[in-house]
Amino acid sequence: MKPAPFKYHAPTSVEEAVGLLADYGYDAKILAGGQSLIPTMNFRLSQPSVLIDLNRIPDLGYITPTRDGGLRIGAMARHVAIEQSALVADVTPLISETMPWIAHPQIRNRGTFGGSIAHADPSAELPAVLLTLDGRVQATSQRGRRWIGADDFFVDLFTTALEPDEMLTEVAFGPMPARSGAAMREVSRRHGDFALVGVTALVELDAGGACKDARMTYFSVGDGPVAAKQAVAALIGQKPTAEIIQAAADLAANADIPTPNADIHATLEYRRHLISVLGRQALTLAFERAAQSARQGGAK
Repeated sequence: MKPAPFKYHAPTSVEEAVGLLADYGYDAKILAGGQSLIPTMNFRLSQPSVLIDLNRIPDLGYITPTRDGGLRIGAMARHVAIEQSALVADVTPLISETMPWIAHPQIRNRGTFGGSIAHADPSAELPAVLLTLDGRVQATSQRGRRWIGADDFFVDLFTTALEPDEMLTEVAFGPMPARSGAAMREVSRRHGDFALVGVTALVELDAGGACKDARMTYFSVGDGPVAAKQAVAALIGQKPTAEIIQAAADLAANADIPTPNADIHATLEYRRHLISVLGRQALTLAFERAAQSARQGGAK
């Protein structure tokens, strides 16, 4: 298959890129890694009349620590660079744990962190990671720059809060809280396939060992990343026993996501079963890591 005809632009600066977006708006598509966009164009599921290639902009691939102990990632940072980054592993271990689950090495060599988040595929790992870590994205246009929190960024299926003249230029994460731990789990038909169900979790313990705060996000179950709000609410103030964790995982399956997507790969009932099982596994591991962090007196 071949894509429909389109105009091609390869700007060399963010200013030039957002100028093109201002000119073309809805008619334009951003090309970052191209691992999602190009296949959809080849099948003519996506037919932009203008393609704006960011690969000649030299200053969007950074991975930088912040003064408060957080992390800034440029939109064009390749998956492989993040996967291999010691800084990412130290500051946001959940991201490092997640990266090897994204497709295959060939995809990760070209795919970009910002592109994956902006694409907002409901089966993708990174939108769920962004939501669980309460990250934020920087949207840039000729009108200026603005920050959008993860809770407000994902709007619907493959839809974000980015305006037609805006491009995602940076993703930022705060420092991990003290006495915290995170984990992710997913099940797919084969490693590298899209997940049948996946989950990311972050928990924080108080000084007495009870759950102070928690966030848990599922992917491949709805029209975007789905926060299990009722499940985590049941954890707050509780000592993380096996029974409490199982009850929270069951709440995720029966209350937060009672009707997950069903398709030829997995029935509704099977996905609901995976929601419970993977939720229990991720929470158990996250609490174990939080307890270890508390013993060590740090946030790792």
